Amino acid sequence: MSSHREAPEISKDPVADNTDVYAFVSPDAPDTVTIIANFIPFQNPFGGPNFYEFGDDVLYQIHISNRGTGQADISYQFRFRAEIRNKKTFLYNTGPITSIRDRTWNRPQYYTVARVENGRARTLARNLTAPPVNVGVRSTPNYARLARQAIHTIGTGRKVFAGQRADAFWADLGSIFDLGTLRPFQMAHLIPSAAAMGVNGLQGSNVHTIAIQVPITDLTRDGRRPTNVLDPKSVIGVYASASRQQSRIVNGDGTSVWHGPYKQVSRLGNPLFNEVIVPMAEKDRWNSLPPSADKRFAGFVTKPELAGLLPVLYPGVFPRLAAYKKPRADLAAILLTGIPKGVVDGFQNFTGPVQADMLRLNVAVPPAKSPNPLGLVAGDAAGFPNGRRLIDDVVTVELRAVAGITIPLVDKTFKPDDAAGAIKDGTSNTNGPLLDRFPYLGTPGGGYQSLPGTPAA
Repeated sequence: MSSHREAPEISKDPVADNTDVYAFVSPDAPDTVTIIANFIPFQNPFGGPNFYEFGDDVLYQIHISNRGTGQADISYQFRFRAEIRNKKTFLYNTGPITSIRDRTWNRPQYYTVARVENGRARTLARNLTAPPVNVGVRSTPNYARLARQAIHTIGTGRKVFAGQRADAFWADLGSIFDLGTLRPFQMAHLIPSAAAMGVNGLQGSNVHTIAIQVPITDLTRDGRRPTNVLDPKSVIGVYASASRQQSRIVNGDGTSVWHGPYKQVSRLGNPLFNEVIVPMAEKDRWNSLPPSADKRFAGFVTKPELAGLLPVLYPGVFPRLAAYKKPRADLAAILLTGIPKGVVDGFQNFTGPVQADMLRLNVAVPPAKSPNPLGLVAGDAAGFPNGRRLIDDVVTVELRAVAGITIPLVDKTFKPDDAAGAIKDGTSNTNGPLLDRFPYLGTPGGGYQSLPGTPAA
């Protein structure tokens, strides 16, 4: 969770594993959109001497769909390469790293950014430097400055960053996968115990982030900045993917070489889609397909397993949900098509009838002056499921949606169970503090400074 270990095969390949995707109109630059794709889950800050880095053998992509087909109309591609400066030492660094250009950093990583539109690729930048990881107070004495040095401007109004950050997602992983336990309500569980506060299983973890900030006009189908929220051209779909070449050969010296065409091994749009909606036997297949093929998974959305489990795991708590037998048109709208005009007053993020798992962002909705972590269901149209911000409490929003709180949007005859509006996992965002500017994700926990489960800069 969000999608940190969501499928059997990709859980064995963390360097290619999408963990979270965010897309929002930039609060400090509202003529731009910021898209963040995180990879390499559950990073232990003290993971040396071979610290985490992007895969030189992985093609990372951020995709934009702006014509209602569920297919990528624009893609940003990121390819990385690492080098070893001193082949006689085991050390990641041979002294303090005070600049991303310091020779004391023994394994720097560089990357190229390309933009693909209508099948044509254009290189935007080459040999951009990623920052080192946050090793500790002696090795990376001013990590925030190192990270700022790795924010690159590529053309007018466009920024990019690729490197380690503090994970911004929070959830009670230890509880939810223990037979669907929600600690604040576990006294009502089929196997009851005393109610308790949730435990943030991501606290203190780092991830590797690819973040881009581009003008809205770079992403819309007509190259304009929409101002009318109800204009269909104001909505874009966003997802990220990781791909590997088809064949791997292991050499006699222990290294390996990849050959053949690239095949997608991971993708992510909405949080938790593959995690808790797609059955285990279908998860690897889902990761290999484009969103435009998601019609085959629509039945798992309109009749979600979790909605059937809640009344069983919490006897007597969700009687109306248990009695509701209609297909979940509300979840299909939220996750597969976007919300049509007329469902929520003055809002829509509908991309058309093609069923595809993507974040859908209406770029005509301005950033909220007082953001609400519950997003659209709390009246904040700038929040999830209109894109996704770093502050959005997507676990609570999706739990409540599955429990039935959004059914009245499409079926006025249904009255949600009282518990549907209160259900949550009981966690709060105890991760590292966010930044107020690009790339917004906070400083990753440092190896020397951190205690297990406790974030430290």
